Amino acid sequence: MACFTVPVAEAIIVSAVAKNAKKEDLTVETKIPMKVKLKWLSALLWGGAVLLAFEHVWHGEVVPWFPFLTAMNNPADAAEMVHEMSTVGVTMAVLVTVVWFAMCKVADMIMARKPKEAASSTL
Repeated sequence: MACFTVPVAEAIIVSAVAKNAKKEDLTVETKIPMKVKLKWLSALLWGGAVLLAFEHVWHGEVVPWFPFLTAMNNPADAAEMVHEMSTVGVTMAVLVTVVWFAMCKVADMIMARKPKEAASSTL
């Protein structure tokens, strides 16, 4: 019902942090700057949240009039919605963050290996 709101909340926070992150000045490009990595996480979260929101609109769980979420019309449905947000929504946000973390580690390993490959290819 509203599981997409958790990744949206995380995406808003990450977008604000990425926007205010200072630019790292690296003389040797062996790592990808954190600002770029945060933009990757922001894009993953926003993309997933938009797809989830579209799916909820498609199934009629989100409507263009107040209260926007159909589960908010009934207190029993609202309790179910909060439970879904705290289980499914949090799980999705954590999973996206874990995938992003792994992606950053792999990217850093590739960037660290790059100068060694360039040096060995010139010999």
